[in-house]
Amino acid sequence: MALRHFGAAAAVALTLGLGASPALAVTEIQWWHAMTGANNDVIVKLANDFNASQSDYKVVPTYKGSYPDTMNAGIAAFRAGNAPHIMQVFEVGTATMMAATGAVKPVYKLMQEAGEKFDPKAYLPAITGYYSTSKGEMLSFPFNSSSTVMWVNLDALKKANIAAVPKTWPEVFEDAKKLKAAGYATCGFSGSWVTWVNLEQLSAWHNVPLATKANGLDGFDTKLEFNGPLQVKHLENLVELQKDKTYDYAGRTNTGEGRFTSGECPIYLTSSSFFGNVKAQAKFAFTAAPMPYYPDVKGAPQNSIIGGASLWIMGGKSAEEYKGVAKFLTFLSDTDRQVWIHKESGYLPITKAAYEKAKAEGFYKDQPYLETPLLELTNKEPTENSRGLRLGNMVQLRDVWSEEIEQALAGKKTAKQALDSAVERGNTMLRQFEKTATK
Repeated sequence: MALRHFGAAAAVALTLGLGASPALAVTEIQWWHAMTGANNDVIVKLANDFNASQSDYKVVPTYKGSYPDTMNAGIAAFRAGNAPHIMQVFEVGTATMMAATGAVKPVYKLMQEAGEKFDPKAYLPAITGYYSTSKGEMLSFPFNSSSTVMWVNLDALKKANIAAVPKTWPEVFEDAKKLKAAGYATCGFSGSWVTWVNLEQLSAWHNVPLATKANGLDGFDTKLEFNGPLQVKHLENLVELQKDKTYDYAGRTNTGEGRFTSGECPIYLTSSSFFGNVKAQAKFAFTAAPMPYYPDVKGAPQNSIIGGASLWIMGGKSAEEYKGVAKFLTFLSDTDRQVWIHKESGYLPITKAAYEKAKAEGFYKDQPYLETPLLELTNKEPTENSRGLRLGNMVQLRDVWSEEIEQALAGKKTAKQALDSAVERGNTMLRQFEKTATK
């Protein structure tokens, strides 16, 4: 449901008086997020560093659970009139947030009204395009951007006498069989975020449509069409390889990622943001390679699309609170800070200057895998099929798509039947979203 129907939020001034004089007052900025582990540490440090850099504002980060949990908590808080100032929303929540007129404060307006220096062209277009209007106006602030990469256990490849990291899907299938024979009996390869990797990214990477109207970026009345020959063939391959565990399904979200760091699955497709955990937990040599592609698809590979999340500014706050939020976004955009976030978390630098600085420092010579998602995103000029996607009720859509893929993997439906059903059910859900969002 569009947030605009949740009622008007009360403007709540969260000001802590530290004395009788207003000059000593500190304005609190509530920041709700979904980061855990090493990435939560990054969030906390950013807030602490900002708070130490000035005395007028205090950013208070609060973990609110998974991405869907955080978005649902923010929606509930908005209805109750006590929404946070900043809410981290994953990229597939963009359409829902865009439809929430009155519930959010567009970033380009926030920065303009607060008088903060702000140039959208300073940010990497492959990232900002996802969160901007067709006129290039940034609606939310890109924060933790990532893309899909293929994590590879190099020690396992060596053990199986595989000379090079695979580049194509047929090579992945062949190498996974060799890895299975070399002792990786329960999983030659796998991946997380099954629809993101095997439908959304697969389609963009091969320049075939996921849906009409530039995958929803060009407006409502979008029709899903990911039941074409490429997507059906790919799912058929996974179904066949699942039978003897050459491929082994690891779930709808990223809960199976530990299967890579434990050494069980030597080839694993998931987000580039997995870097922090791989660095901390893997007891083997590793790398992150580009996603595989089917060599018989003309023009492949194309370019990848982003994952991760952006920061949405919630409506109904005071001018002083918004001024503090704007200053915090300026603080986050600082080149050195962006380079630090990139190196620490594996998330992408969001500004051109930060990317150039990381390159100039020779950072990718030692850790080339951290440049992999950037090279994927900028591999070719984006097309209508590879700019990104913006579909309403995306969380629910992904559940339906996953359900159908699971039916195929379990042998209950053919790959074609499963994807036809996923498209049909998904289109019904999109029509429902449009009715709600356009009222």
